[in-house]
Amino acid sequence: MFTKALVFVTIVAAVSCQGWGGSWGGDEHKDYYAPPHYAYEYKVHDSHTGDVKSQHETRDGDVVKGYYTLKEADGTIREVHYTADKHNGFNAEVKRIGHAHHAPAHHGWN
Repeated sequence: MFTKALVFVTIVAAVSCQGWGGSWGGDEHKDYYAPPHYAYEYKVHDSHTGDVKSQHETRDGDVVKGYYTLKEADGTIREVHYTADKHNGFNAEVKRIGHAHHAPAHHGWN
């Protein structure tokens, strides 16, 4: 009886190992890497809060390009164009568009 059970266990073990491709330690490596690729964009224009901003970005492999804009509290628009890659790192060009307008200061308690 013991011999029959040992033969059965050996056959089951041999059949179940056939799909491993001869790699008992799981050393078989499959590379599923695909270079990243995306593009996205969003915009916000909330006249109630004054929140005005936008962003656009693309990535192709290790190269990222994009820009964003936002309305500053002083009424100017900040516009930033940027690029990033493994050779040049992150680079940005920042522009300020418009003239600053400051609200009058309040003195005392009303």
